[in-house]
Amino acid sequence: MATQVGFIGLGLMGAPMAHNLLNAGYSLTVWNRTAAKMTPLTEAGATPAESPEDLAGRVEIVFTMVTDAPQVREVALGQRGIVHGAKPGTIVIDTSSIAPSAARDIAQELGARQIEMLDAPVSGGVSGATQGTLSIMVGGEEETYTVALPVLRAVGKTIAHVGPQGTGQLVKLCNQTMVALNLLAVAEALVLARQAGADLETVSQVLMGGAARSWILENLGPKMRDGDYRPGFTVANIQKDLRNVLQEAAGLDVPLPGTALVHQLYCANQAAGESQEGSTALYKVLLRLAGETPE
Repeated sequence: MATQVGFIGLGLMGAPMAHNLLNAGYSLTVWNRTAAKMTPLTEAGATPAESPEDLAGRVEIVFTMVTDAPQVREVALGQRGIVHGAKPGTIVIDTSSIAPSAARDIAQELGARQIEMLDAPVSGGVSGATQGTLSIMVGGEEETYTVALPVLRAVGKTIAHVGPQGTGQLVKLCNQTMVALNLLAVAEALVLARQAGADLETVSQVLMGGAARSWILENLGPKMRDGDYRPGFTVANIQKDLRNVLQEAAGLDVPLPGTALVHQLYCANQAAGESQEGSTALYKVLLRLAGETPE
């Protein structure tokens, strides 16, 4: 438990993950580009850092949870990045969702400075981050994973080493493919039921008792029914992931027609100025296609 841990990126997912590290008893140093987001954690016992470089110099393991590959690259390799403060043997655990190729490239550059990296994207949403029940898919050296596993257990429940560098991100892309298509399936089913005049709550309860049961139906179906488009995971973020899915698939000559369709439907959200709404806003697109005006 003497491990010194750092956390960079205290947004919707990062902040609760960092709190769970504190609750598990780890000594925690934090940094966020918007300094005010550090305050709840410093009030809870974390130490603020002046930069990723400053943070990395104080800890043995660094978590990062930022938007996309450019932001990971900036905090890891930028002018005041982790690479300039970390000691040899420091482990960087990137829990962001980025392209597998970007994860491999950043890991290679850190490795040249004897800094280990695990690409460890997560699934489970804000509720999973808050409850410490995230699913974590980890790519990287197995020895590094073994060292990091006790710390990962403070933020996740289902944790697996899935292969070498970049493989964690690849599995996350598979996850996002299934999530996006399930979002579409639930949205279409609810719009069909609504157009037919059925009671949506009753329909959902019945579907939850059979083969259509899913995490999306259980957790996001009620939000669609209620017109709740507050972000747990934004349209902009799922579009970023879907672009990475389609880019990876194109490089492998793998056709993913369903994924391409969901990506285009979310483009309609973006065209309507809804990029910062939750992924449930896909329901609004389906309602409009059915001739309704969403509430």
